[in-house]
Amino acid sequence: MGVALMVGVSAAAAIVFHGLPFIPYRGTVQAMDAKLKKSQLARLSRIEGQVRGIARMIEEERYCIDVLTQVRAVRAALNKVEQETLADHLQHCVAHAFHAGSEKDRMNKIEEILEVLDSRRR
Repeated sequence: MGVALMVGVSAAAAIVFHGLPFIPYRGTVQAMDAKLKKSQLARLSRIEGQVRGIARMIEEERYCIDVLTQVRAVRAALNKVEQETLADHLQHCVAHAFHAGSEKDRMNKIEEILEVLDSRRR
């Protein structure tokens, strides 16, 4: 099965699900900075371990405040992932849309950011 190239999507980024090409949200993909990607994946692996640890704490009926402290640590770590991913998005995807994209591309990027920021408040 071949992978069709899509506008703004490299062959490496084009993913096929059930024989159909996956077109990401709003149709474009910019690769995350390689150094950031590596650090984000490492951070997410640590978070995954922390969450498993919280589950063990609950199974072992550990003191509630200790569990809550760990939950807050996971939230803080996820917030860091979110902040760094948003910064990367602004520096690459949004910057690209503003420099090389059309008016529609620019408006789409603005709408995406507003949606994400609005959902953070809920």
